[in-house]
Amino acid sequence: MILLELFWTFFKIGLFTFGGGYAMLPLIQGEVEAHGWLQSAELVNFVAVSESTPGPFAVNIATYVGVELAGVPGALCATMGVVLPSFVIILLVARCFAAFQSSFFVRGCMAGLKPAVIGLIGAAVISVGETVFFPNGISAGVLGQSEFWVSAGVFAMMLLLAFRKVHPILIICLSAVLGVAAGFCLGL
Repeated sequence: MILLELFWTFFKIGLFTFGGGYAMLPLIQGEVEAHGWLQSAELVNFVAVSESTPGPFAVNIATYVGVELAGVPGALCATMGVVLPSFVIILLVARCFAAFQSSFFVRGCMAGLKPAVIGLIGAAVISVGETVFFPNGISAGVLGQSEFWVSAGVFAMMLLLAFRKVHPILIICLSAVLGVAAGFCLGL
C-alpha cells in the first residue's frame, strides 16, 4: 500500500508543479508532512542532500523519501511518480511543438505561470529558512543559540560567494565542510 501511496503522491506533485524542483518543495513538504512520513527537520536534511548530489532536485528528493519509507521499491515508486508526468507532457509537447509555439493560449498560460513559480520558490525559501534558522519557533531566545549564529554565518558567507560568482560546486563543498566542522565543534 505504501508503494502505491508513494507513487500517487509524487505523481500528483510532478503533474501539478511547474518550474522545477524548488517550485515542488512546498508541495513535497505539505504532502510528506500530511502523510506523517517525515518531520520538517528531516525534510530539510533531505533537501540539503538532494541539493548536494548530482541529478535533478525533485528526482533526488523523491528517491530519498521513497527509500526512507520503503527501501529500494519505495525509491523506484516515488521516482517514477515524480518523473512520469513530465515525461508524458514533454512527449506531447514535442509532438505538437509547432502548434504550441505560436498559440495565444499557451503564451498566456506561460505568462501566468511565471509569477506563480516565483511565489512557490519564495515559499520554499521561507519554509526551509524557518526550519534551519528557527527550528523551535521564532523567539528572541534563538539569538542566544550558537546553532542560529553558525547557520546565519554560513548562509551569509555562501550568499557573498554566490554574488561574487564563485562556482556553485565550490560553494556546496565549502558549505558542507563548514557544516561538518561546526557540528563537530558545537556537538550539533
